Amino acid sequence: MRIASWRCFSLKTDIFLKLSLFLVGSYLFQACSAGKSTEMPKQLRNYIANIEYSDLGESSPKIQYEVLPDNTVKVLLSWDFKDTLLLDDWQVKITPSFNPDFHWSPHLTPTDEHIIPQHVFRAPALIVSSDEQQLSILPDLDIMEKACPVEWYMDLNAQENFLILGLSKSKIKEHVLYTRNSGAIYPPGEVNFGFYIIPKEKQAGIGNPWREINAFFWKNWGTPLYEKGAPLPEKDFEPYVQHTYTWAFDHWRDKVWQHFINENGEDVGAPIFIVNYTKSPNFSGEPTNREFTSIWNQAWFNSLRSASGLYRYARRTGNEELLEYALKTKELALSFPQKEGFFYSVVAPEEKSYKQGEPWESYYYGNSDRNPYTSEVKKAPFHVLDMSFTAFQMLNWYEELENDEGLLEYATTYADALIEIQDEKGFFPGWLSIDTLKPMIHLNQSPESSMSVTFLLKMFEITGKEKYKDSAVKAMNAVIEAIIPVGRWEDFETYWSCSSYGSQDLINKKVKRNNMYKQNNLSMYWTAEALLASYEITKEQKYLEYGHRTLDELLMTQAVWQPPYMQVPVFGGFGVMNSDAEWNDSRQSLFSGLILRYGEVLDQKEYIQRGIAALKASFSMMYCPENQVTKKQWEARYPFFGKEDYGFMMENYGHNGTTDKNGIGIGEFTIYDWGNGAAAEAYNRLLDKYGKDFLKLLSHEDN
Repeated sequence: MRIASWRCFSLKTDIFLKLSLFLVGSYLFQACSAGKSTEMPKQLRNYIANIEYSDLGESSPKIQYEVLPDNTVKVLLSWDFKDTLLLDDWQVKITPSFNPDFHWSPHLTPTDEHIIPQHVFRAPALIVSSDEQQLSILPDLDIMEKACPVEWYMDLNAQENFLILGLSKSKIKEHVLYTRNSGAIYPPGEVNFGFYIIPKEKQAGIGNPWREINAFFWKNWGTPLYEKGAPLPEKDFEPYVQHTYTWAFDHWRDKVWQHFINENGEDVGAPIFIVNYTKSPNFSGEPTNREFTSIWNQAWFNSLRSASGLYRYARRTGNEELLEYALKTKELALSFPQKEGFFYSVVAPEEKSYKQGEPWESYYYGNSDRNPYTSEVKKAPFHVLDMSFTAFQMLNWYEELENDEGLLEYATTYADALIEIQDEKGFFPGWLSIDTLKPMIHLNQSPESSMSVTFLLKMFEITGKEKYKDSAVKAMNAVIEAIIPVGRWEDFETYWSCSSYGSQDLINKKVKRNNMYKQNNLSMYWTAEALLASYEITKEQKYLEYGHRTLDELLMTQAVWQPPYMQVPVFGGFGVMNSDAEWNDSRQSLFSGLILRYGEVLDQKEYIQRGIAALKASFSMMYCPENQVTKKQWEARYPFFGKEDYGFMMENYGHNGTTDKNGIGIGEFTIYDWGNGAAAEAYNRLLDKYGKDFLKLLSHEDN
């Protein structure tokens, strides 16, 4: 066994060599310790000053360059070890020959200790650009699919202007950021490492740093998987929807369905916010609660959104019982009291009076505890984003399901209050005091305003009142000017959910080492949706162009491949933010329809395929016989699961940053409104919209 130590990077060349390099215009692929070199292709000479690699034991790699169409360069490094090698860290360091002012990576690395591990390689790339040039580095996923003995990673140092690809074990520090770890072992035999370099001259107009990269990923890895039926081979998705509703309204009904008599004497209700595995009919222990009993109507967990899907399904199948459940949830939404137009997002029973399976005897209204001010729902401020999302769901119900004037009146009252709190630049506040209705201090000029844009444009469509359109366009232009160019994708989830990194000192500030904000893709979604709506209403091309750009940024968080170290189907699913670790997050059911709409408007087949893949991924975490691979992981974690649990579905996979074959990465709970119920809603909505053509897409016919 040979033990090697990692050597730090420094390009050690004497003055004569530097002068020679300058005179002959030759850029070298150079080992800092051995001084060996190979000439780079001419296509890279205006983009890269040098590429260095550290020692990997005593072996120098064989280096191959292959110039592909469009000047993309494929780089392959290979070693053949005769003995086992122990080496904690190995790196390739790439230094651009220009000074970038734009930087992008899929994960934050705020210090030299941090790395971007392969666990978050959904569409892995490092991107830097100036006004004239762009340089992108992409790990070779073909090599990674063959399961390298040591984990891959990336890093982006904007301050010192270099990009790194490497091999090292990792460990979790913050939730969820990673640092290097010791203990990497290379067994005897061949080891390969490779990457793609994509140089590009910047074009005039609205820049889109991600379009070419997205197309490259999808062409090489996405399309082949999609055409094989990934992430799920099923052509009929009705069983998944049936499992969802049987689980919620039959097998788990007493644990899931919550209801009470409202102020008007109506029986209203909805599925509970969250249940964990201990509520299973097959669990023999003492059941526990992960969070308090409640029903939510906010931008994440929205019972009205899920109920609209249930309504569609009940209407299609003639199921009067399920239709009644849907209507009770609609009436619940209208039961939330309004205060000068603004309204609450959470309703919960008083704990002392609550009995499982029975109507609530007493209850209270409040707001989401995912906020910067308080964890007490009763005291939490009104969240403008939550209200706009729910009011938008009301308008969709009014327009597409029932012409219920109560929904329009409720939404109109809110819309009139909303436009009165718009600031001079066009933004809407983040939160409002429940006492004074004055704006609080956080996220008052954020991309959360985009959700209000979409809502107000729908109000304009339905009522024809110009004041709603004028307010929406003003807000949209504010987001275009202040948010999109710098990637300031900050919202409530970015800082006030499970990933709290930066909530004390990073709000509205970049991570200096990466020249990036902490970013969440929900903001990208709301903005891409609002921009498409703005284009459809105004017919102004700039909104479509900015929407296209924003959508492509969002798609950099979609999995374009099936990593061998993921134990469930993840292709087509989405991550969350650049400081978290989820795969297959339930937001993909929300995203799928928008991606399809852009595919239609832009006439791009890639987006149609991505939208279908995202919808399929929305069901890939479900415990059911159709998902045999995922089912095995559930049963490895919870051996007592049985047919009564079909439909149980965690909102994501690998949430805590690790996965293995024994069920690590499988979660413990189901949020109906951000899991199985949300996925079913997306399917039912798209089926209503596209009909038989949609079923053909699911079956990959006519593609």
